[in-house]
Amino acid sequence: MQINLTSAEALVLFERLFRILHDNGSAEFQNQAEELTAASVLCQLESALTEPLAENYHELLQKAEQDAVQNYSA
Repeated sequence: MQINLTSAEALVLFERLFRILHDNGSAEFQNQAEELTAASVLCQLESALTEPLAENYHELLQKAEQDAVQNYSA
């Protein structure tokens, strides 16, 4: 299976999954399969994205969030 995301969508999804897995832990998931699947998607995004390593990551994330909203509003 392949899922196509814009760069903005990928970065926003990365951030959300990162926060869920690192801040709230398993409390966000119904079962272990959901948690492991989220971790797998996060790992794939980590290997594909360069933005999380950038010094201006938070600026890039804000821009991605704005772009994602604009793409759906258009």
